[in-house]
Parts: sequence; structure tokens; C-alpha cells
Amino acid sequence: MKKIQILGTGCPKCKKLAENAEAAARAAGIEYELVKVTDINEIMKFGVMMTPALAVDGEVKSAGKVLSIDDIKELL
Repeated sequence: MKKIQILGTGCPKCKKLAENAEAAARAAGIEYELVKVTDINEIMKFGVMMTPALAVDGEVKSAGKVLSIDDIKELL
């Protein structure tokens, strides 16, 4: 099972990235757990300076932009 983490404080862009990540995982038929990391100290531990960010299994794949569903599918 993949662990998909959305790093962000809950802004509209963060919510959109979460929606896209969930749609991408469903479309790819992947078992996943979606975790929203909203604590700024936890986000900093990832080394992320711009949100929203996407991490898969603890590895940051994208920061500072909302990826499309297709882009996320490629990263999964």
C-alpha cells in the first residue's frame, strides 16, 4: 500500500492537490492511504519550503504546485 502525503496548511490549492492525488490513485487502481500533513513543523521536516507538496512513501515528489491527475499517476 502506498502512503500519499499532502503537505500543506489546508489552503484551496492543498485541497485540490489532495483531490487530484486521490483521483489518480483510484484511477491507477492502487491501494493507498491519504494523509494530510498540516503541522508546519512536520512539513519543515520534509525540507519543503513551498506548499502544497506531494510526498509518496515519505519521499517528496513535488512542491509549490498543484499537479494534474495524470502527473500524479506517473509519480505513483
